[in-house]
Amino acid sequence: MKRTARAFWLSSPGQGEIRDVTLPDPAEGEVVVRSLYSGVSRGTETLVFRGGVPESQYAAMRAPFQEGDFPGPVKYGYLNVGSVEEGPEDLVGRTVFCLYPHQSRYVVPASAVTPVPETVPAERAMLAGTVETAVNALWDAAPLVGDRIAVVGGGMVGSSVAALLARFPGVRVQLVDADPARAKTAEALGVDFASPQDALGDCDLVVHASATEQGLARSLELLTAEGTVLELSWYGDRQVALPLGEAFHSRRLVIRSSQVGSVSPARRSSRSYADRLALALDLLADPALDALVTGECAFEELPDVLPRLASGAIPALCHRVRYDGHA
Repeated sequence: MKRTARAFWLSSPGQGEIRDVTLPDPAEGEVVVRSLYSGVSRGTETLVFRGGVPESQYAAMRAPFQEGDFPGPVKYGYLNVGSVEEGPEDLVGRTVFCLYPHQSRYVVPASAVTPVPETVPAERAMLAGTVETAVNALWDAAPLVGDRIAVVGGGMVGSSVAALLARFPGVRVQLVDADPARAKTAEALGVDFASPQDALGDCDLVVHASATEQGLARSLELLTAEGTVLELSWYGDRQVALPLGEAFHSRRLVIRSSQVGSVSPARRSSRSYADRLALALDLLADPALDALVTGECAFEELPDVLPRLASGAIPALCHRVRYDGHA
């Protein structure tokens, strides 16, 4: 009997649909996973949804199990938690995380799934891909005890970074965002909050994740001399102007990019992709990270929900998709 599933596809920029799919029979070393939850990472996925991936980045932006090509039709996504129905004995019945798009059931190599620790509920585990980005960013940034740090942009990635920085001893951390509603998120994560105008300066490190030109310019203003802005935002097909005159050179400021596609050079010789993801899942034992999930819908509602996420009508950090046992 053929296994079937339902998958969300971007049929064309701004238009999504649910499609019926037939799954292949699992080969040796593969698993059949029934989805429990998936997550919409609002920044990247809504950029894909509106068709904002520049042609030069089509290859770099491919998700591990993407089908189709940008700008569409394309099946895109990378935050999925499910239960293993078939496969190696040590995985059957386990809850696992996989970098898979929004689909009710799927077949992947067993090596592509990571068991979720018993200390982490499935509904929180789908944040693993974003917390992994934050782990890589902090490997790149290498903050020190006692540093003064601002995280500019309180979206999903910025809030994940702030949550991890809250655990560093002696560090002053401020989450900076133009939206005052992000103050509740900061409080839940155990960090201070400020508007861009009121943010504390003299920062040794500023992590920028607002994906706005204004946010990056403000990040430079918040630095102490010889401080570093770690740039986590990805602007897609937009051009960004920066004030690199003024005091940029005399104060010897640094702008450094960070991207999760490669393990940070600081740990590349000793940590694999699997090690990094396993660490992210372990860190999700902290219930404070539930604050990153600000909305939820049923899988069948995705074609109506994603346009509202893309427009900002639903102001989500991470929007959780619930599968309700349907496959």
